[in-house]
Order: sequence, then structure tokens, then C-alpha cells
Amino acid sequence: MAKQDATVNELVRWIERGEIKLPEMQRGYVWRSTRVRDLIDSLYRGYPSGAILLWETDMEVAEREFAVSQGSSGFSSNKLLLDGQQRLTSLSAIIRGEPVHVRGRKAPIDLLFNLEHPDKLDFTHDIDETTDSDGIEDEVDASQDEIDKRLQKMTFVVSTKKLSRLPYWVSVTQVFKSSDNTPFLTSAGVTELSDPNVKKYTERLNKLRDIEKYTYRLDVLERSLSYEEVTEIFVRVNSLGAKLRGSDLALAQITAKWRNSLALFDDVEKKCSEKGFRLEVGHIVRNLIVHVTGQSKFLTVNTLSQKRLQDNWDIACEGLEFALDFLINNLKINSLSLLSSPYFPILISYFCEFHDCSLNKKQESGLKYWLLIASAKGRYSRGSSESMLDQDLSTIRNGGGVDGLLANLKRQFGRLDIEADDLAGRNQRSAYFKTMFLAFKYDGAKDWTSRLDIAIDHSGSKHKLQFHHIFPKNYLKDRYSTQEINDICNLAFIGGKTNRKISDKAPEHYIAEYVSSQGQESFDKQCIPINEEILKKEQFRIFLERRRILVMKRLNSFIREISAFEA
Repeated sequence: MAKQDATVNELVRWIERGEIKLPEMQRGYVWRSTRVRDLIDSLYRGYPSGAILLWETDMEVAEREFAVSQGSSGFSSNKLLLDGQQRLTSLSAIIRGEPVHVRGRKAPIDLLFNLEHPDKLDFTHDIDETTDSDGIEDEVDASQDEIDKRLQKMTFVVSTKKLSRLPYWVSVTQVFKSSDNTPFLTSAGVTELSDPNVKKYTERLNKLRDIEKYTYRLDVLERSLSYEEVTEIFVRVNSLGAKLRGSDLALAQITAKWRNSLALFDDVEKKCSEKGFRLEVGHIVRNLIVHVTGQSKFLTVNTLSQKRLQDNWDIACEGLEFALDFLINNLKINSLSLLSSPYFPILISYFCEFHDCSLNKKQESGLKYWLLIASAKGRYSRGSSESMLDQDLSTIRNGGGVDGLLANLKRQFGRLDIEADDLAGRNQRSAYFKTMFLAFKYDGAKDWTSRLDIAIDHSGSKHKLQFHHIFPKNYLKDRYSTQEINDICNLAFIGGKTNRKISDKAPEHYIAEYVSSQGQESFDKQCIPINEEILKKEQFRIFLERRRILVMKRLNSFIREISAFEA
């Protein structure tokens, strides 16, 4: 194995000219903007950033596209990137100002650089201005003073319109695109050479540009290696470094023996996304393995023949298609973000294919009941999620049916009904929170101002769904713990405009105003008690207890109603 060195600038130009390519075994680009921010921050500090693994070969190899645009290389040989894709794609996007294709979308990565960052660089990373996430957004109820103080300590942030208008925050991409510091100095209010900030800002801008001079070590595999050997090296390198998930390594092993199969996985991923389910390729790989082997782990992938994989491909795709239709049309679940695990579509896929996609009424209602309970209680949301999935797959394979799946749930949780204590101390990351949303949406809950039904696919900052602290955080923070404040029974679903309008107002005041203008129904549909005596700050714990009982009763009745299941 040869060793070389190359600067960031050289590597970015190689990508731009198409001299570096991605083999089919690679996963797609997955980094969020905040990960790119942290990479740039590390390079600005001069921290090490690992090595790059390449394979130079004259062999024709199936490829996948980079997430950034490339030219056509005239070279007969290929430099195939085996390790470093996320870093080099990110740097290429930032330095060239190129948008990236990530999770079905194409968008630029916009970072801002703080010319006034502290001399001693701070490690604060708690401001996340990105909108990369799907589903229900957190409310932003920190005061502007608090946010400004935290921003002043940061060196790089993900850009927002508001920040980009501030004089000391400059576009990282624009700095890389220009060697002239004058526009940045002028924007920051520097008008004379005698200004002491000239030297400071100039040094910082030049230090930022020096990231292009950072030198990566390149480990280059020999041309004599076969594709199978290179795949094995790829799997071992990434397994040792825990850089890729098991599904990514399984995909590499599958594409090594079934060439050009990545296009099939990508096509299914696109079709799922069009239905509202952003299943990653890794989930589609797992679904295939489940249908091939009857279990979910990837331990035997390297022993599976190309023929066996191909023979089960259409079956796995049909099962997954049925599963998504079942979720969307029979359960009114239109997004993966409303389930506590991506394993549920895979289980339904296997269940339906095992029964030849022919369910009787009892199987349909039982499967709906099982899924809602299993998702709410987090059947596949714990450390042993693969083992739990394999237990359920075995139950189906051995003819246990819905009764067997429910028996597995009872062994795990002891009981199936939801009790008030199950909700205590849970926050927005809890599986119960997703089920709350499903129940309230099923009941026709609406935003308190626009009257739009609550939905995760509203667009724009005014109407995009957020969760709102009924007793606002700032209103409670001096008296109650963070855990109590973030309890899911202190959370409601409303649009961004309404959330900002309420801000940190006392609930006894703003709720009375909405009841007067909109009526009580908007609060009843989210199980929010509006008795004036329990909306006072000192009665907050009593409010939580009251609402917890209301929510518990509604979740149980909702699950029974939508499933029509009779035990």
C-alpha cells in the first residue's frame, strides 16, 4: 500500500474534475450541516482529521454519484474513494459553493464565520439553526439575549437569514471564493487602515483560507487487488473504526457479488420517499436480508449467493410496498418519523408476505393493534432491538401470527394498556409522544390561530409544526426542574407562528384568550385541561397529573378505535 499526501485544495479539485470517484459499495452522503460545521471548526483549529483511503485501478467498477457535481475525467484509471467520502464531499461543497444531494433533497451547505470569535476558541455547539430534521420541531423559547450571548462564543454556525445580515458574520464559502478581504472588512464596519480590527480580521480570514492547505495522508491500495479483496478491506477498515453501520457494510458485501444492484436499492428508496417514508438504503438492505434469511442480522450476508439475493428481491419489494400502503391507508401513518422504529415496516413486510398478502379481518385489526402498542411502548427502540425483531420474525415463521406477536409484547412489558405512570417523566423523544400526535391528529386537533389541522408536512416557518410548552420553559425555569418542564404532558402541537406569539406568556392568560376567541374544543382535542386554578405556576405539577390521566385514557381508546381489535 502506497502512501501520499494531498492538500484539501488538491482533493477538492480532483473531485471537481472527476478524478476521484465513488465505488458502488459506498453509502451515500449523510452528514447534516452541523457535522460539516464541526469539521470546518476542527480544521480551523488545526486538529487532525484522519486519513483518506483510495484504490487506484484500471478495472471497470460500478460507481455511485458523488453528492456534489463532478466533471468528466479523461484518465483511463480510476481513483476510487473508500474512506473519507463524508469529509471530502463536505469540503468540496463548502469551498466550491456547490449544493449537495442528501436524504432526497438538493441544498447548499451555508456556514457563517464569526470575525469576532473569542481569542480562546470556545467549544460551544448548542446552537443548531439547521432545518435538516423531519417531523415535529422543537420550539425556540430561549430569550434573544441568551441566544446572542451563546452565539458570540461560537466560531462557526449554520447560516440563517438573520445571522447573515449581522456585520461580523461572513459566509465561509464567500471567503474561500475570494482572496480579497476588503468586502468582509467593510461589511464589518472597518473603514480605515488604522482600525485595530484590520489586523485581527485579516489574520482570521487568512487562517480560514489556510484550511485549503491542510494536508491529508492518502493510503492508496495496489492496482493488483481484486474488487472482492478491496470490498473486504473496505468492510474491515470501517468495522474496526465503527464508522459505518452494519447495513452499510452489508450493502458493500452485496454489491461486491451482485454488481450494479445499488441502482435497484436507490430506486426503492426513491419510491418510498415519494410515499412519505424516507427509508434509508440500509433499511431496504435489512428488509431484503429478512426475506432471504428469515432473520434481521447481517452476520451471514457474506455467505449469500447472488442468485439467492436476486430470487428474493421482488418478494422483498412487494412486501415493503404492501407494508407502506398498510401504514398509510389502514393506520393513517404517513411518515416514518411517526413510528418509534424503522423496523416496523420491515416486520409488516415479512408478515404480509408470509401470509401471501392475504389477511382476514382479525389479522388486519390485530396487526394494527400490535403495531400501535409496540410503537408506543418502544418495542424496537432499545439496545436489543435486532434481537426483538428476530424474535418476532421467528414467531411469524413458526405460525404464531398476531397472537404470538402480542404474547412477545406482554413478555417484554407485562401489560398492553398504557397507564398514567408510563407517561411520567417522558420527554419529546419518547415513543409515547409520537402516539400522542397520532391520537390528536386522528381527533382533528388544529393550530390555535390558523385553524389548520396539525400535520408534519406543513411548509414555511409560520405553519410548520412545532411542539409548544403549555407552561413555557422560561416561565417555569426558576421553580421546576428541566425534566418536569419537558414532560410530554406539558407539550402541545401548534404551528410556528402561534408558538412565537405565545412565547413565554403565562398559560392562565393566553389560554383564556384562545378559549374566548376559538372555543374550548381546540384544547379538548389535545387533552389540555383549562381549569383556571390549575393553570397557575404553583399548580404546575397538579396540571401534569390531570393531563397525564386524560392523555392516558385517550391513547388507549384511540388504539382500540383505529384498530377495531377485540382481544
